[in-house]
Amino acid sequence: MSINLSTLAIILGLGLALPQIYGLLKPAAFAAGVRKFPRSLPWGILLMLLGTGWFLWYLNKESISDFAAYKETLLLGFAAVGVASCFFVQDFLAVRGLAVVLMLLAKLMVDTARWADTEWRLVIITWGYVLVIAGIWFTIYPWHLRDLLNWATASEKRVRLGSAIRLAFGLFVAVLGLTVFRSA
Repeated sequence: MSINLSTLAIILGLGLALPQIYGLLKPAAFAAGVRKFPRSLPWGILLMLLGTGWFLWYLNKESISDFAAYKETLLLGFAAVGVASCFFVQDFLAVRGLAVVLMLLAKLMVDTARWADTEWRLVIITWGYVLVIAGIWFTIYPWHLRDLLNWATASEKRVRLGSAIRLAFGLFVAVLGLTVFRSA
């Protein structure tokens, strides 16, 4: 399965932009929901299972002959780790699951944008590398996401400003997908 850069940029841009409208219109409710995320068990289970499934899909597609004999064992082992995390590592599970999904999303972004015939691809690639760094950081220090979200939602002004910046960036990426990346 492959996705073209235009479609990916539109999905990513709108996926980032649309929730920000709620943050601009109802900053208090948005902030309350955001603050609950790091310790949300339902979100944690959903994101961890999504990340596990996505990683297993990538691993299953991999054709490295050095690991061919161990492929089934690796698939079962990683599936067990992903599912077991939902039971035994429930503290900040949502953050850890998000970290896994961010790193896998970054792989998709960089792989898709790598060979595009425009320098604007660097927007997607740079964003992907930022997601990798965030994924690594939040895997190691999941409470830092909680602290960052608490800081970003400390006042309605911060919520609105952050939402406006993310909305503008999301729309910018979507416009790139609708224009520049159509021909790339």
